[in-house]
Amino acid sequence: MDSILVVEDKDSLREMLIDFLKKEGFEVGSAKDGKEAIEKLRDGRFSVMLLDLKIPKVNGMQVLKESSSEEVTTIIMTAYGTIETAVEAMKLGAFDFISKPVDLDHIILLIRRALEQKRIVRENILLKTEFADRFQPTEIISKSKSMVEVAALAQRVAASTSNVLILGESGTGKELFARSIHSISPRKDYPFVPINCAAIPKDLLENELFGSERGAFTGAVRKKIGKFEFADRGTVFLDEIGDLNLSLQAKILRVIQEKSFERLGGTKNINVDLRIIAASNKDLKAAIGKGNFRDDLYYRLSVFPILLPPLRERKEDIPLLASYFIQKYTKEIKKGPFELSDEAKKVLLSYDWPGNVRELENTVERAIILCDGRKILSKHIVILPVTPTPSISLSNIPKDNLRAAGRWGARVTESQVIKDALIEYRGNKTKVAKALNVSYKTLLEKIKEYKI
Repeated sequence: MDSILVVEDKDSLREMLIDFLKKEGFEVGSAKDGKEAIEKLRDGRFSVMLLDLKIPKVNGMQVLKESSSEEVTTIIMTAYGTIETAVEAMKLGAFDFISKPVDLDHIILLIRRALEQKRIVRENILLKTEFADRFQPTEIISKSKSMVEVAALAQRVAASTSNVLILGESGTGKELFARSIHSISPRKDYPFVPINCAAIPKDLLENELFGSERGAFTGAVRKKIGKFEFADRGTVFLDEIGDLNLSLQAKILRVIQEKSFERLGGTKNINVDLRIIAASNKDLKAAIGKGNFRDDLYYRLSVFPILLPPLRERKEDIPLLASYFIQKYTKEIKKGPFELSDEAKKVLLSYDWPGNVRELENTVERAIILCDGRKILSKHIVILPVTPTPSISLSNIPKDNLRAAGRWGARVTESQVIKDALIEYRGNKTKVAKALNVSYKTLLEKIKEYKI
């Protein structure tokens, strides 16, 4: 819960503000003079401070200067005669000011704006920190001719404002390339916001992308800032864009064309300056032919397409990548140092790696855990078989969870079971997946497979 510090020497006004803010759902602290305010600020628990400039012991301007070292946003309360002073306070970092006698509706509006701005700043800092710590461009490890050419293309497009479409199998490093493009682009000081279009249920994805106004739907108790708004002046990475439904494709096309959108439940146009990098492991041109992907969106996204080759087509990179992952997990697991034996290297080179770089990384991590000495041997290279997509059948259905299970007894095909479940749960795929005892992703794959 957000906490507000009220700094006001007049008892009646201070108590009125405390009562009002508590009714609005805030935790409230108070101070009747500047000295007490500075002491309470040092607790570091307040998000916003309502500060009267004319207070005893230590004046409001000094309190404002002291607050600059704390993570608190200050709103000045001032009489008409000191508005010039309030403006000067804003130059010192105050968020805004309100004239006395105070308007409670105006105060709550300013507080909510201040809190929203703090959330956006905090989110952007988190995104930048994650990028700096985990995804440096140097993590693109390769000496193969095909990947060197791809890296050169990525470096060239990074300096432009063009949208980019990265194509490749799962595990080839599409997000890593997207982050690297952003990191050497003119937008590098602004957020990189990734979102996996396949991992978020359809009914939640629109809210994640565009945000929503308070009351837009059941449970929307406050305004939500969407990913597009967070990423203003930066880059949005839309992973697995081929999984977007046609309705969302149309809305994303509008963002690209008009550089604006509306939150769910809103009427105000929100302007954004974005670069979109999209990625897919699907044949989007084939999806266009089947009516599953908009051709106009495809051509907007594929201004600069980049195709990442699978690991089996660049086996000269396998030892290099393995060495990199050995160093990485030696530090994380705090074992080693390790050396890759010739026999282990032969095992790695003899495999086709259908899971690509991601599968190789998992295999190396597993080998380090299994290795007791300093040398990774062939016996430590445990390559797990690719798990097939689970089958949906009547045996998957928990009978105690489905009142209608008996009605499905005579229907033995997966497609019919899925169709009936979708009808039973009115199209709620999350509930259907739970009822059929499979993952949400598996359900989506089956729906596409059977063209339901």
